[in-house]
Amino acid sequence: MNTFLSNHPLLYPLLKEILVGTLLLLVVLIYHGSAINKVAMRFDRLTDNNIANKQYRWVFFHFYFAFSSIALIHIFEVLLWAFFLRMLGLVDDTLLAIIFSGSCYTTVGFAPDNLPHGWKSLAFFIAFTGLFSLAWTTSIMIGMTNVYQQAWRAKYKMKHH
Repeated sequence: MNTFLSNHPLLYPLLKEILVGTLLLLVVLIYHGSAINKVAMRFDRLTDNNIANKQYRWVFFHFYFAFSSIALIHIFEVLLWAFFLRMLGLVDDTLLAIIFSGSCYTTVGFAPDNLPHGWKSLAFFIAFTGLFSLAWTTSIMIGMTNVYQQAWRAKYKMKHH
């Protein structure tokens, strides 16, 4: 039987990679959005109260706590990708899976590509996840930095007047 897939033998593996990669990308991005939104909402709620009560040092504390939380979110996402690579049986060693995931996620590319043939493009999906997540984080951090600067100005305005 002559089918479209039998006439295009590279198509099935590519479609499989695209489907799996897109699904995993969505899982990680949904986690990222939920987690970073929780951190941002907590920051907004707490710092609004701190600024209203002129508790500027608490704004600084909450900024650094939020920053640390966001860093941990990204680290967890790298670990999540490593878990997926191990779960799919694509990488045999956990440490290598973590290093490869981190290399792709940050788009630094320092780790060798140790994915088996037929799964090479999964690295792109890990990189896309990292790019989208880091861009999302940047936009959230800009808003938090504006609040931090507002508290900083208010604190030093009070000291000098």
